[in-house]
Amino acid sequence: MNAGRTGSLMTQSQRGRPLAQELASAWADRLLEITRLALSPDKSLRGHYYGITACLDALLRAGRYAELYDVLISEKFWSYKRWTVKALAPEGKADEAIQIAESNRGPWTNDTDVNLLCEGILLSLGRTEEAYRRYGLYAHRAGTYLATFRAVAKVYPSVPRVQIFSDLIETTPGEEGKWFATAKELGLYDIALKLVRNSPCDPKTLARAARDFAEREPAFAQGAGFAALYWLTLGHGYEITSIDVWGAYHSTLKAAEHLGSISDTKARIRELVAQEAGSGFVRLILGRELALP
Repeated sequence: MNAGRTGSLMTQSQRGRPLAQELASAWADRLLEITRLALSPDKSLRGHYYGITACLDALLRAGRYAELYDVLISEKFWSYKRWTVKALAPEGKADEAIQIAESNRGPWTNDTDVNLLCEGILLSLGRTEEAYRRYGLYAHRAGTYLATFRAVAKVYPSVPRVQIFSDLIETTPGEEGKWFATAKELGLYDIALKLVRNSPCDPKTLARAARDFAEREPAFAQGAGFAALYWLTLGHGYEITSIDVWGAYHSTLKAAEHLGSISDTKARIRELVAQEAGSGFVRLILGRELALP
């Protein structure tokens, strides 16, 4: 039995085609005709077929590019048209593949999928700088700004982390403050504070930074705490309570204690809170502590 199997493998090798490619081709043969009907431009023939993606993938893996192009010649939907792009790249037509992908952008096309596909093509050709500039900064959006930075940095280890950070900030104008946590993670404390001076950041995030860095980086902690109070007086933050306000206040003063500037810091906070519009939330909580009228 083993000898027969070995003989079968030798036969595949003798034909100059890997076994995996043969298997893919066999599956393509089984699925191709129904896939042609399902993707037909004739609406009377076209319909849903669960094996379309499997067929297109089998054709790609089998290297049967001409048949793949033929099946998709009239196709408009990106979810299927993307297989044309995937086939052109191994044929040495990377720029044509990217052009087709770009031309398919629209309301029904997943931009992240386009970015990842084009990025992958360029990276496979060693065109790393082009991949980074054109797609890398947009292809790896994650649930948080810090997670996005980490995802991009993982794909492009040769690009300095500070450069990646700076480039990512430029892709989100008006949202500079949301990169505060990333700057903190990188140890860019001065830049982190600069980001939140004119662009909002979650006051809870700022208050935590003030608390955690009061001893290690008191100047940074003081600035973060003051920024937390500033954005709180402007009404920023989600489900803010008095605990959040007191936390930001005490953390700021603790950092100031390490800097030897408690009196000046408290005076700055008093001035800030006094300017809060009306009988603001922060003023109601800290008013007595700061001896405000």
